Amino acid sequence: MDTKLPRQTDNAFLGRDLKGGSHEPTYAGALSFMRRRYSRDLNGVDLAIWGIPFDASVSNRPGARFGPQGVRRASAIFDGDPQYPFEFDPFEVLSAVDYGDCVFDYGENPSIPGHIQHQATGILDAGTHLFSIGGDHFVTFPLLKAHAAKHGPLALVQFDAHQDTWDDKGNRIDHGTFVGRAVREGLIDPDRSIQIGIRTHAPETCGIEMIYGYQMDSLGIQGVIDRIVDRAGAGPAYMTFDIDCLDPAFAPGTGTPVAGGLSSREALSILRGLGEVNFVGGDVVEVAPAYDHADITSIAGASVALTYIGLLAEKRRMSD
Repeated sequence: MDTKLPRQTDNAFLGRDLKGGSHEPTYAGALSFMRRRYSRDLNGVDLAIWGIPFDASVSNRPGARFGPQGVRRASAIFDGDPQYPFEFDPFEVLSAVDYGDCVFDYGENPSIPGHIQHQATGILDAGTHLFSIGGDHFVTFPLLKAHAAKHGPLALVQFDAHQDTWDDKGNRIDHGTFVGRAVREGLIDPDRSIQIGIRTHAPETCGIEMIYGYQMDSLGIQGVIDRIVDRAGAGPAYMTFDIDCLDPAFAPGTGTPVAGGLSSREALSILRGLGEVNFVGGDVVEVAPAYDHADITSIAGASVALTYIGLLAEKRRMSD
């Protein structure tokens, strides 16, 4: 009997190379994002994928603390193949690791934003691009602080059903206030920022351009892409994707679903067209697997992450 193993499993722990797919069964093995090696060693690493399992600032349904788990699990079905629509495996181009999850004491909420910012800063200081998986949308605020400290005021490209510009009344840890606070603290430049898919109203816009959900049909995908590219300009930009930007038909597993949103196809097609935007960091947030069915929302979250990563890899490919 031939006892030679046909292929390696558990690439998340045993993988020898930082590049390339693992080609292990999608239904087995230790789960990391896209089977990337779990590592805190950033030497020679282009990209770190990092989970932030925090959801103590939600205004409706909790559960996004399980988002990093859900997105990692859903990503397994994509590993090892050329990634649609880029027609190549981005991990043949980018060296990437799964950096695990943010460390904090769940009983010390006031200290959590500082922990997120500090740990994100450590990743950025290593010269590594950071893509984060939340967690509720508050986690984007300390991430913006870390990225703005490195790059200066950022263009915010926000996919969302909500503006998140409500008054934080000082120092609230609240997923509906982080954008207004980021504007007031100079982390983002409202004149270069844009929100896509908005289907609610907040008291103020903070000067940020909005594309409402009902405008998708009249603008079309290319029209939305053009407005984002024009608004963001050539400066550093940060992409945050609240999964409730998608209609509940495509993302039921989220804390504050709102009808009338984008389809998965529309959202991913828009993202695919943003290669000209100078993204220096990004995240996908508000995936709450407990309200999901058949991993629909987790698959959408993993696809958002992969499309963003594909844009990074495409730029690297073109510059090499």
